[in-house]
Amino acid sequence: MGDLALSLGVSVVRAGVCIYDLLTYPLYAAVQQPWRDRRLMKRKRAVEVGVEEGICYHNNDPPHDFQVEIRDAKITTMERALSYACKKHKHKRALGTRQILRESEEVQKSGKVFKKYELGEYTWLTFSQVDQTATNFGRGLRAVGHKSKENVIIFAETRQEWLMCAMGCFKQSIPLCTLYATLGDEAVVHGINETEVTHIITSHDLLPKFKTLLAKCPRVTHITYLTDQLQETPLDGYKEGIVFNSFQDIVQKGEDSNFSDEPPCEEDTAIIMYTSGSTGAPKGVIMSHYNLVSAIIGYAVGLDIHRDDVYLAYLPLAHVLELMAESMMMMFGVPMGYSTPLTMTDRSSKVKRGCLGDCTVLQPTMMAAVPLILDRIYKGILDKVATQGPWLGKLFEFGLEYKLNWMKRGWNTPICNWVVFRKVRALLGGKLRIMAVGGAPLSPDTHNFVRASLGVPVLQGYGLTETCGCATLMDQHDLSTSRVGAPLQVCDLKLVNWEEGNYRTTDKPLPRGEIVIGGANIAVGYYKNPQKTKEDFYESDGRRWFRTGDIGEFGADGCLRIIDRKKDLVKLQFGEYVSLGKVEAELKVCPSVENICVYGDPSKNNIVAIMSPIQKNLEDLGRSLGKQDLRRELLCLDDDINKAFLKELVATGKKAKLERFEFPTALFLTSEMWTPDTGLVTAAFKLKRKSIQIKYQDAINRMYAS
Repeated sequence: MGDLALSLGVSVVRAGVCIYDLLTYPLYAAVQQPWRDRRLMKRKRAVEVGVEEGICYHNNDPPHDFQVEIRDAKITTMERALSYACKKHKHKRALGTRQILRESEEVQKSGKVFKKYELGEYTWLTFSQVDQTATNFGRGLRAVGHKSKENVIIFAETRQEWLMCAMGCFKQSIPLCTLYATLGDEAVVHGINETEVTHIITSHDLLPKFKTLLAKCPRVTHITYLTDQLQETPLDGYKEGIVFNSFQDIVQKGEDSNFSDEPPCEEDTAIIMYTSGSTGAPKGVIMSHYNLVSAIIGYAVGLDIHRDDVYLAYLPLAHVLELMAESMMMMFGVPMGYSTPLTMTDRSSKVKRGCLGDCTVLQPTMMAAVPLILDRIYKGILDKVATQGPWLGKLFEFGLEYKLNWMKRGWNTPICNWVVFRKVRALLGGKLRIMAVGGAPLSPDTHNFVRASLGVPVLQGYGLTETCGCATLMDQHDLSTSRVGAPLQVCDLKLVNWEEGNYRTTDKPLPRGEIVIGGANIAVGYYKNPQKTKEDFYESDGRRWFRTGDIGEFGADGCLRIIDRKKDLVKLQFGEYVSLGKVEAELKVCPSVENICVYGDPSKNNIVAIMSPIQKNLEDLGRSLGKQDLRRELLCLDDDINKAFLKELVATGKKAKLERFEFPTALFLTSEMWTPDTGLVTAAFKLKRKSIQIKYQDAINRMYAS
């Protein structure tokens, strides 16, 4: 009876909404004029141009005012770009940090005690203050003995001092070597020793790592640390002979010094950025000043940044995506408020009950994200809706379907936005205007869900560290999924035949092949690795090109779809090709998946999966199946749990329209959470496929044997 009433109620709502649509259609048509948006949706975004090999696509849009401004000002280095921005916007707010008033213990309903922050307001530096602090920091490095052209490493979390350190290094022609804060110890030591640095910039939280690491880094003599808001930084227990200075100490030394700036040339190295190393030790990518400026010009035009925007900064600055985003905001005079995933929303794990999260206080209009974050937002909202009861769940489901249907025809749905999605939008401050996504494939379900529920364009882009993060970007009128947009104006994209994988530019109905990117944004090469540089980079048609190893397909409108990766492609026994990355991206949408790795043996005709389940879903399933002991280790070994999760994965695969041979036929549940410390994922949380295979080889053998 309850299900019948629910079904009847939803039918009444649908009927009422249908009548409302019929009555208000002429008014909405006159006000919104959706045919204009539909024209923009269908426009051609790139054209084919002639090259020596393959087929090449070029963005044919006219130059943007911002590009003209930068070129007229003859800006070709990061030092010139950021100094120009600081002078232009000198009295505006630039960088903001949230005050942490105190840390206290909070007892949860379960009886557990967690440490939480009581947070205050954002405090801001103007562009002029940022420029002066950066200038003094760069001169302070010189005052403690650092020379121009000598590498320095920054190994710290994202915060405003990180960016000012980088700016200070640029002003003194000091190459900045970046390491992810989540890198394992071996990778950190590798980066320090390969770059031969004597000076490390780190943070209060990461400094204790060097009590053991310094013994393996004989060249290091100086450490500068970024202080904590609440605690003093103890400096005992470290190798003798190390000179310690706080960030503020270095700034003061620079202010008291007689050093002047030593600006770089456009071909000088600006950054040696260490990739997260999904296949072996991290590689340092050498980016010149001109590479980075070119990438900023490309992305800034694609993102349509407004000068009254506010940006939420929280992704790792050691990743090229965030570095480019923050550099663009500086150029446009956009205030940036710093945050972390632990304090971002009112419900974040470090926010004290009753305190507001960073988004609520900052009310950003722009943010960058990676698919992992959006997948968590997606699952979190669905879980929250599920707790509201079946009636509200059905209404939310109907609202999502309704909005997506109208969006794809060029219409806005203001009443639906307010009634159904108002509280969802408030999670990220309520004023979000645009979201850029990169770093990994974004599943269509997550893309559509976030786009509709937050009411903002979710622009998926494509780029690599080797291309300074810059290659393609969707525009705000592209409502497709599984695509990454057209080439940006500063670079061209080629498709080149990959015979081994049966991908050719002559394929019908659309050309396919390995993606090769060329332009001024292509990096110089790999640090101290000439062989790998020669393999992946080359000169042709008067430009520098980079072979990505990704397989792409261009649509008729000039937009790119990533369909495969050379390393991720497996040919099964009967000749079917399986893109492991594509299958994983679809299965990650499954509500119970924390992380998943799919494996295919070429001598078999099926694939198998290794999955780390979400703890709450694991326990809930255990209770529903009558399991008495809910310890993670035991539940992951239980056959009933395994079968239930495998069934859930197959259902998710069917919904995503995967082929039958793309469904995993066996599943292994691991009790281990995959973090960078385990060596199974990179610092950017990309799978280390070979490491996972080695660790779980026995489980893989058992799955295939069964």
